[in-house]
Amino acid sequence: MPDAHDAAVQRANEALQTYTLSGEGWRHSPGETFRQALTDLLHWCDDTQRDFDAALKHARIRHADESGRAGTS
Repeated sequence: MPDAHDAAVQRANEALQTYTLSGEGWRHSPGETFRQALTDLLHWCDDTQRDFDAALKHARIRHADESGRAGTS
């Protein structure tokens, strides 16, 4: 059974694979693919009135907690 880190990385890989396999995605670097995914999430937040910065803040806290680095970010 994979640990929490490996499971998280697998979920991220699966989500980003949609971008990589898209018509233009295969032409871009992994970094550009990631930036495009973030940009799309910003647009989604605009349309659904979600606070991207607040979500990112909470995600950083969760990541630190899951990584055993709570209070270091």
